[in-house]
Parts: sequence; structure tokens; C-alpha cells
Amino acid sequence: MSAPSPVLSALLAASPLSPRRAVSRDPIHVWTLSAVERVHLDDGTTVILKSAIAPFTGEARVLEYAAHHGVPVPTVLASDRRGEDHLWMLLEDLGEHSEEDTSLYLGAATAVAVHVCPPMPGLPVMDAQELGSLPGRALGSLTRLQEAGRWTGTADIRHTLGRLAAVADERALGTTTPPFGMCHSEFHPTSIHAGPQGVRVLDWARSFIGPGLLDLASWRDTPLPLDTEAIAEMIDAYIAAGGSESAAANRGGLPAESWAGGWHRIWICEWYLQQSLRWMPNPDTDEATQRVVRRHLTEAEECLT
Repeated sequence: MSAPSPVLSALLAASPLSPRRAVSRDPIHVWTLSAVERVHLDDGTTVILKSAIAPFTGEARVLEYAAHHGVPVPTVLASDRRGEDHLWMLLEDLGEHSEEDTSLYLGAATAVAVHVCPPMPGLPVMDAQELGSLPGRALGSLTRLQEAGRWTGTADIRHTLGRLAAVADERALGTTTPPFGMCHSEFHPTSIHAGPQGVRVLDWARSFIGPGLLDLASWRDTPLPLDTEAIAEMIDAYIAAGGSESAAANRGGLPAESWAGGWHRIWICEWYLQQSLRWMPNPDTDEATQRVVRRHLTEAEECLT
């Protein structure tokens, strides 16, 4: 997907870049629900154009809120949101990303900067009740997929979700132990841009209010096997960078790294099921998604049961 040319022209006219005009556009990252492009302007400068559809249409206001509270994020030059369905925004072009410094310690320090931001009103809240409801919500999505004739042969996924649902309330205890507040939700090395203008945090479209340990657990790429020792290292680095010391506290009867890793995997699986049902309902991707969900649920079960 991409913003139509009249929308881009209107964004430029409403931005500090006016009266400059676009002369060409280069795609940077395009997928079903959003697109990022570099726009070349008639004076030789560039700007970033980001387009998104639901459920990723709230990012502009989150970026503006985070910037107001001192979080290093790209500057929103202009935005246009049409109801809940579409978002288009112009962002400053940060230039090329430096690969040399997306280290654990940069990630930890950046997570601290995110989590000290006051919670933004209107964002979803992931408290203990909401966290504990995730396995049941995933089961509900699975049921609806099966009723539609999809996700057949997934009795094992249903059974694992049932076992996780049985312990969810107990394991959700401690959800609001600090750090609890503003969460990024897609906190990976690829969401941190280190360049000539310093560090900026990208991709806030799924931000929420909740346990910061979910951000710390997401730092290690999810295609890799869950590594609770790596999460423990991230928690230690986070505390050393000025994060709350209670990040390392046990919760739900578990070590912080096991709690964070298990719940992060459930959180991902609930999103995958919701995505398959509602946002990207493509039966051709079901088999691949099921493989990912099976692996993550196995990891969650190892941590939480």
C-alpha cells in the first residue's frame, strides 16, 4: 500500500516543507498493512512517507506525544488520518542507519527512555486482568478460525492454550510491578535508528500501557529460539542504564526472565491469531503461521507451567 499522490501533495503543503514538491519516491519497506517510502523533493532534499491501515493508524499521535515528553523519535512533519481506516504521515529523513551500534546496552538505555515517558491517555492498558486473558482470547480467535473452516488439525494448539489459560491468572500476578507504563511493543534492534542525528526510536504503531518487561523480552528476534538467559542479560543492562531495579524481581511465582519470555510469547501468539482472523485473513499463510504459533506456545508453556 502507498499514499496516493494527491495525499502526498496535501501533506507537503501542510508541512514546514511547503512549497516544495515531490519528484520521485523509493520504497523502503512495504507490506500488507503499511508502507515506508523515501520521497525526493524538487530542492534535492528527502523526507519519509509512511502509510498505514488499521490497526496501525494511531502512530502519528503517539510519536508527537513521545517527542513532547523527551523520547527520541522521528519528527512528524504532517499527518492525515481518515477515520480509523488510514494514516499517512511525513517524517524527517534520518539518513542511513549505522549498523555498528544497536548493541544490548544501547537497547537497554533506549528502553529506559521509553519507559520513563508518562503513560499516554487513550492507549490500550495491559494490566494483570488483560494479560491473564490473552490465552482465552487466543482460544476465541482459534475457535472462530475453525468455524470458518480454517486452522483444522490444530487440536494441539488448542490444548496448549488451554493449559496456559489454566495458570494465566496466577502467572499474571506482578504485572504492574515496575517498570509498568509506556511500552513500545515492537522493541527490536530494527526499531532503533542510530545515525548522524543520534538515536531515534521508530515503529510505535502498537504501543500500549503495560509491563516494560515485554519490551525487554522482545529485543531478541522472535525467529530465534527463546533464550531466557539473554532476557536476563537485557534486564541487567536495563537496570545498569537507570531502569527500575524491580525489573529483576520475581513475579507470578517465576524469575523475571521466565515471566517475561513466557508472556511475550503468548502475547505474540494472540496477535498472530487475531491477525489471521481479522487483519490479514489469508488462508494461504495459515500453515506457516501455525508453525510459528506452535513453537512460541511450546516456549511459553516451558516458562509458565
